[in-house]
Amino acid sequence: MADLLGSILSSMEKPPSLGDQETRRKAREQAARLKKLQEQEKQQKVEFRKRMEKEVSDFIQDSGQIKKKFQPMNKIERSILHDVVEVAGLTSFSFGEDDECRYVMIFKKEFAPSDEELDSYRRGEEWDPQKAEEKRRLKELAQRQEEEAARQGPVVVSPASDYKDKYSHLIGKGAAKDAAHMLQANKTYGCVPVANKRDTRSIEEAMNEIRAKKRLRQSGEELPPTS
Repeated sequence: MADLLGSILSSMEKPPSLGDQETRRKAREQAARLKKLQEQEKQQKVEFRKRMEKEVSDFIQDSGQIKKKFQPMNKIERSILHDVVEVAGLTSFSFGEDDECRYVMIFKKEFAPSDEELDSYRRGEEWDPQKAEEKRRLKELAQRQEEEAARQGPVVVSPASDYKDKYSHLIGKGAAKDAAHMLQANKTYGCVPVANKRDTRSIEEAMNEIRAKKRLRQSGEELPPTS
């Protein structure tokens, strides 16, 4: 009987010590604080969403506004605002490099931003429609000029002034013209036209003439000298 009672008592859990009680108390308090913080965060999200819904509704009803820029928000707040805007049927974009400085801009559907406008916001610049229109016009003008130049072909560059006029004080106005005159053959210096040099005799006639000149020269050498 004593053995049975001892086995029952040994199988029972021992009462918690003073240290264990303190640990469990702290764990319960920490869990309670965490639950309270989660409830507060949830309530803050609900209140933030209601406030964004009110601002987006006022923006839609204001016919004088086509876009609206919000203050920088954290990632969760931006996500809530994007969801509210999507439900309202608007367009929204986030801009800014650092996560702490990123902000949201919303646009009405009929005034959705162009790619040039979005690039301007991404660069941290304000959008100026007049400057953008002027830039677009200049770009189109430059493109038309390039196309016109391509159709006309390479441009021939002419000097602004004649070199003879530029250096006339050094070489005179008639020097270059005189240096380029056509040379004329002077007959007194043995310049015979080609037509006069052509021999129209046959070979046989030329040989007979050579032989006659040779006989005449030999007969002249054999004549006795006169006294």
